[in-house]
Amino acid sequence: MATSTSWAQDVITCELCDKAAQQFCNSCQVSLCSNCVSKHMDAFKSMSHEIAPFLNRKTTLVLPACQEHSGQRCEVNCKECNTPLCLKCIVSEKNLNALQEYHNKIRDLISEMNTIVKQNEQLFTSNKMSDVNEYQSKLNEYQDFPEHVDLEFPSLRSNINQGKEFIIEIGGYRATLKQMSPPSPSADVSRLTTGKLMDQVRVIATIPTNYKPLRGVPCVGGAEAWIFGKKQTITRIDIHGAVRDTVTTTCQYGPNDISVTRERELIYSDRNSETVNMVRQGRSETLITPLQDWTPSRLSCTRSGDILVHAYTLRDIQFKNKIIRYQGQNIKQEISKDGQGNPIFNDGGNSLYMSENNNGDICISDAMANTVVVVDKTGRVRFRYDGTPARREKSFYPRDIVTDALSQIIVTDSKNNCLHILDQNGQFLRCVNDRGLERLEKPSELSIDSEGRLWVGCNRGEIKVIKYLEQS
Repeated sequence: MATSTSWAQDVITCELCDKAAQQFCNSCQVSLCSNCVSKHMDAFKSMSHEIAPFLNRKTTLVLPACQEHSGQRCEVNCKECNTPLCLKCIVSEKNLNALQEYHNKIRDLISEMNTIVKQNEQLFTSNKMSDVNEYQSKLNEYQDFPEHVDLEFPSLRSNINQGKEFIIEIGGYRATLKQMSPPSPSADVSRLTTGKLMDQVRVIATIPTNYKPLRGVPCVGGAEAWIFGKKQTITRIDIHGAVRDTVTTTCQYGPNDISVTRERELIYSDRNSETVNMVRQGRSETLITPLQDWTPSRLSCTRSGDILVHAYTLRDIQFKNKIIRYQGQNIKQEISKDGQGNPIFNDGGNSLYMSENNNGDICISDAMANTVVVVDKTGRVRFRYDGTPARREKSFYPRDIVTDALSQIIVTDSKNNCLHILDQNGQFLRCVNDRGLERLEKPSELSIDSEGRLWVGCNRGEIKVIKYLEQS
């Protein structure tokens, strides 16, 4: 005879009533039912609350609430009476022993901040910046100690002021750090993370090549670049023009484009086989086979390791264009239409050049529309730039595009023989082609090396290496 067995389970109940708990306050470490969430938050209005589903709760140590001062947490105990104390309790005359303990904490805090400031800013992480935010909050609280505290601990005020100086110094890195993803150890990232545009930019090298026209100059490190044209070969040269390596492809009229991954591996697109290939140990192997009827053209490698591919197809006697983001061989995202279903890019046979900015934006040069269009991570159009603010003589004709360590957007303008520099929100900053700079002859291709210098490929086959930033 079959029998049924039931198992009893303990039900975690709300701490304000006897109903089952569905929510959890991570800030106060309190189990709550849905009905009691508002009661809990109303009862402790002066405190912040992080409410989460019970299954996603975060178990942490919560400091007790101060019985004397609403909204304050007790962070230390009085050595004499073993009473929990908050910051406001500490500054009372009867608790100077506890203040001594806090004084020691601030001293340790200052020491740690001093260590952070001495480190290279590229080594900062979001966790460290979070610590700095916490330090700043605490220092703001410490600055209003009553007069007798200054007399008892004269060095405390000096430490607080020193801490504020550190906060100001570290604060200079905030804008850049918020836009930068932590680089992979193997990523080829520019060393320049702070700086400003030079008043007088200068050409530090002019490199002749055998590729006319020159169709790409992706940099490798600080003094080398791969270059290609309408030949089957792809060549790696140094800043002096010396040939360092040569790869022969099966592309009859040369690759559609080339790029360099974060591991410094060379990839190229082949219009004949409609594939994206990677060169390893001098041999080519297929990396990506795009969608049927779509041909890969321009390439761009992201900091995360994804590959952006401009793909085109011929429909109704017109070229259609879109950008495909690949993670390995898998399609991660397609960018072609805006939120209303309208095409983001104009129809036509010109290539779309792409570059990922530090905040995840994809910056695209659309020569068919004479426009730079910038979309966010989701593919939503953020803004367009048509060259008007630069006030050039001829119409804007954007070609290659890059973004630098300061999140500035730089694009070549082939018709006006110059480079346009924008900030990450599309605000025009300046053009590079005047103020004593050697004339740029139809600049088209563009790259930036790990020293923060621009490599500009010109139509007649030469490369100009330009220093345009000064490190601050």
